[in-house]
Amino acid sequence: MLDSQRFPFTERTDSLGRKIVMPYLPLTLTNGSRSVEVMALLDTGASVNVLPYEIGVQLGAVWEEQTVPIELSGNLARNEARGLVLSGIVAQFSNFLLAFAWTQSRDVPVILGHMNFFSEFNVCFYGHELVFEICPRANRKYNSDP
Repeated sequence: MLDSQRFPFTERTDSLGRKIVMPYLPLTLTNGSRSVEVMALLDTGASVNVLPYEIGVQLGAVWEEQTVPIELSGNLARNEARGLVLSGIVAQFSNFLLAFAWTQSRDVPVILGHMNFFSEFNVCFYGHELVFEICPRANRKYNSDP
């Protein structure tokens, strides 16, 4: 991929104490003047980006002010979620907008899914090398806010 960057998979320990290796991407999220650095799971099976409650609060978002309800499915179906748009920066790439389903769940990582991370970036997984590569969409409109 042109203008791309590779990242190593990250080793984590699951709830049963097993070591697992997953594609986590270092990402800086910004809301107004507040920023937080997170490790976000790239999930090709996720329809939407998901943001855990605490991260939204750290970014100064107010739950009651988010008026767009988002219906989640799977193991998050029982949790209420609301739409929240944030600015994101990955590596050397320009900032871009990310639409999240901000959930009240506290037991979920930041998840990057099809809507809209995979519509902003091409991603290639090299499982045998335990790396992945991302490349921004060629005609992507960049957010002008820092």
